[in-house]
Amino acid sequence: MKFNIRKLFKNTEGGRADTADRPGGETLQEQIEEQKTSSNQFGTFAGVFTPTLLTILGVIMYLREGWVVGNAGLLGAWFIILISYAITISTGLSLSSITTNIRIGAGGAYSIISQSLGLEVGGSVGLPLYLSQTLAVAMYIFGFRTGWLWIFPDHPAILVDLGTFTILFIIAYISAGLAFRVQYIILAIIAASLISVIWAAVSGSLIYPVTWWGSFPGSPEDGFSGTSFWFVFAVFFPAATGIMAGANMSGELKDPRRSIPIGTMSAILLSLVIYLGLAYWLAASASTEELVSNYTIMIERAAWGSLVLAGLLGATFSSALSSIVGAPRILQALGEHRVLPEGEWFAKRSRKGEPRNAMLCTGAIVFGALMLRDINVIAPLITMFFLISYGMINIVVLIEQSLKLLSFRPLLKIPRLVPFIGAAGCLFAMFIINPAFSLIAVAVILVIHWTLIRRHLQAPFGDVRSGLFVAVAEWAARKTNDLAVSKQKTWTASLLLPVENPQELRKNFNLIADIAYPKGSIKILGLAGIDRDKALSDRLSYLAKAFQKRGIFSSWTIIDVGQFEENLIAGMEALGGAFFRPSVIFLTLPGSPERDESIKSIITKASQNRIGVLLFADHPEGGLGMRKTINLWIEDKSPKWELSMDLGNLDLALLIAYKLKINWKASLHLIAQVKDYNLAPAAETFLKYLAEAARIPNAESHVVVGKMEDFVEYQPMASLSIFALPSDPDLDFVRDMVKKTGTACLFALDSGEENALA
Repeated sequence: MKFNIRKLFKNTEGGRADTADRPGGETLQEQIEEQKTSSNQFGTFAGVFTPTLLTILGVIMYLREGWVVGNAGLLGAWFIILISYAITISTGLSLSSITTNIRIGAGGAYSIISQSLGLEVGGSVGLPLYLSQTLAVAMYIFGFRTGWLWIFPDHPAILVDLGTFTILFIIAYISAGLAFRVQYIILAIIAASLISVIWAAVSGSLIYPVTWWGSFPGSPEDGFSGTSFWFVFAVFFPAATGIMAGANMSGELKDPRRSIPIGTMSAILLSLVIYLGLAYWLAASASTEELVSNYTIMIERAAWGSLVLAGLLGATFSSALSSIVGAPRILQALGEHRVLPEGEWFAKRSRKGEPRNAMLCTGAIVFGALMLRDINVIAPLITMFFLISYGMINIVVLIEQSLKLLSFRPLLKIPRLVPFIGAAGCLFAMFIINPAFSLIAVAVILVIHWTLIRRHLQAPFGDVRSGLFVAVAEWAARKTNDLAVSKQKTWTASLLLPVENPQELRKNFNLIADIAYPKGSIKILGLAGIDRDKALSDRLSYLAKAFQKRGIFSSWTIIDVGQFEENLIAGMEALGGAFFRPSVIFLTLPGSPERDESIKSIITKASQNRIGVLLFADHPEGGLGMRKTINLWIEDKSPKWELSMDLGNLDLALLIAYKLKINWKASLHLIAQVKDYNLAPAAETFLKYLAEAARIPNAESHVVVGKMEDFVEYQPMASLSIFALPSDPDLDFVRDMVKKTGTACLFALDSGEENALA
């Protein structure tokens, strides 16, 4: 029999196909193929390289690079350019590396950060990034207006702004494809302006001696009162940003894994060459005095100044166009993940995939900013938000590299030093440019992050936060094992709950939660017997989530062994070797004596494994009542009622009584039993100092004379009575105490790890 091998295995070409169901019934392979063949998506040159290059080659290149060279000299200017690009190249490499590891969705930097550190971190960076990108449109329009009025000084400024905005908005609203076609024209204009510079150099403009290191005279605005290297760096650095212009289009690229790295890094490297070459041409084509005093020196020294002026107008227009096209994509992604209220409205796209609603919102914000007439006051804040987003990209890569997770296997691997340089450089640049606005930007992001955490966002993808916390926990575990083994200072009520019937656990749910809250944990151990019932798994999962809603870490598991005692002892011994092992096992008194021997065996085994025991005996009629009063019974310590650090078998009982007192906001009665009246004063003194040493406020003391079982019925009325539990308990005595007290009773056996006086 012959088989068509190619047809039989066509779904496995290029690797195993993922046939898991996806939204719309498509497999992952089908979605990838659809994305690559979609007609309204863009390739590397149109979608990434062109917008990134045009955003980097902006107004600073045309109007401020000569001033930088005049102040710092050629070597100083090159040094400033190289420092700036060291940060940019590191960030670009980090961006390229992470995009080869994930299926990046819409939103660029927001998508990358969210998929690694969660929606809360991504949203806290993405929302300010969106606003910065949007407000930057208004700034670019103001820059365009400056060049326009240089040609037509009689034109009203506001009409120039509104006319430019209208053209930009119409182009962007129609489609990103139209915007990219316009950018081809602008790219040609900027290329012509650079050819004009090159022609000037060839024609003999390089006639001035080069000043290698400048004297930093300052600028005309401050009367040439002098400046510093880092101030000049702060002026130039924004020119090296703009590398996210292509990444912001990530949701509309044919192959973002390939296009973003190639397009971004090509644009960065080409712009670096252009900036370095222009610095040399400016240094040799004008005197230092001309460079620092004449911002339009590049227009005057070029072979055809009109082309440079056109390049200036084209650069500002293209930067505005890239921002007004990219910003709505960030907003659409924020809406899609419900980071914003009414996110569904922002997430809507047209039939051609254009985020029209997000575009309308972006246009309204830009229009409002234009009406303010001057947003230079917040311009540094805009730069800070860009830098924070760049820094977070580097931090994401640094974290994922450091965790060494198997899921982080980018096709483009970079040394760990690269993202470290990028992150440190962004932080350095922030505080060099404007320390005050840096702190404000960080504060704004922290407030947004806190707000998003409270909203409990549900991400449609996983992230590495759990891996990060696991790594920290493993580090902490190793460090803890190197320290002393005593856990008395760090003891928490980490409960092990054996469960055969989930209904019984539901009945004691509130008591267990109050014992564990706030820093304890609960491990539910389902005892299934030989035949496991699926309903048991569902109920245990439901109960674990209920504890988590109360703010208590909870997990569950099931053990299949033939008998109750075997089940529980096997689970207890298995968990005993864990680092976060249970500190207390919570048992309930059997309804009949048939299981007494099993319970006693479990208590003995728990004591051998240094696990404390809480044995709860509910009152059949009263239950826990109003939970306003707790009685803690203290056994006779005659003949010496002396307080020491060794309380005997009293530490766990005292700690649990204190926790319930706090969580119930209840009163606590300490009741001591003595054999005769002569010992009563010593017992009363003991109780007084015990409450003081254990730091239990407002505890009331009582002393009874005689056998405990003869007087418990005369105890102060309480919701719960707590007793010490011997390692070989008499369970008939336990039942008798429930009857005589008329309350629910809790019996506690120390593990040796507790110390109520620590």
